[in-house]
Amino acid sequence: MLTLDMALVIRRSQIHADGVYTTTPIKRRTTIAEYTGPRLVHAAADAIYEHSPRTYLFGLEDGVRVVDGDGIAAFINHSCDPNCESDVIDEKVVIRALRNIDAGEELSYDYCLYDGDPDDLALCHCTAKNCRGSMYSEEEIEKRNKSKRKSASKTRR
Repeated sequence: MLTLDMALVIRRSQIHADGVYTTTPIKRRTTIAEYTGPRLVHAAADAIYEHSPRTYLFGLEDGVRVVDGDGIAAFINHSCDPNCESDVIDEKVVIRALRNIDAGEELSYDYCLYDGDPDDLALCHCTAKNCRGSMYSEEEIEKRNKSKRKSASKTRR
């Protein structure tokens, strides 16, 4: 378990729904929170969240399991210009500061989504200057665009 020298609070977000804010400054590279919760295989997570408008799932590197978020880290929003990053260390998902973060700032990291229903746009609400418009990773956006172009060319034949 992490020992934190900072206070984190959940409140209405400027980005989307609820978000996590720090009430104290955080230094670059500080581990802020652990993304905790049960590990589920994709099929179990799909069954639980099939009709849910919100999910707090974090995909693990093995591509087989996800963490069903149940702690404060699950409320950290996506941004295309984040102040945090996620990392997996010894099977634990941690959120770490990418830069110094001032007291009162909302915490965010780039979700880099890599899967989802083909019709799910996973729209981004971060309003960053470099916003991709989607929470999908750049690679996933390109893969989806290629698939759309391929389908469109087959339709025209």
